[in-house]
Amino acid sequence: MPVKMPETIDSALFAPCGMNCLVCYRHCYHKKPCAGCLSGDGGKPEHCRKCAIKASAQEKSLTYYYQCPDYPCKRIKLLERSYNTRYHTSLIENSRYVQQHGLGSFMERQRVQYTCPSCGGVISLHGGECSDCQEKQHKQEEKV
Repeated sequence: MPVKMPETIDSALFAPCGMNCLVCYRHCYHKKPCAGCLSGDGGKPEHCRKCAIKASAQEKSLTYYYQCPDYPCKRIKLLERSYNTRYHTSLIENSRYVQQHGLGSFMERQRVQYTCPSCGGVISLHGGECSDCQEKQHKQEEKV
């Protein structure tokens, strides 16, 4: 099912760890896409349903893990290392951007970076492939 980049990205798609769920492979490529970390467990892979970061945030009555006084904790640092190595992205930088500039600004920035220039689909952070035309793409560099 092709997924086009929406005009605005729902802020509920920002996960407690700092991930934009819209650019997750699960959201981009499945007939029943995941609705995002904060929107229940429907369509989620098992590792997302059992996410220790999300559970910990909920136990502490936090929406986002960056709101925790212990941020960034060991769990976040381990996930950060994985995302830096495998996907060349920083969930900590995402969260810090949200803290400084707001969630709306972050999601607009992500919309620009992860829109396929060929067809307007969503470029998956995990595979770099467009959800619509399936071409390998690179996220668009932010213009300063």
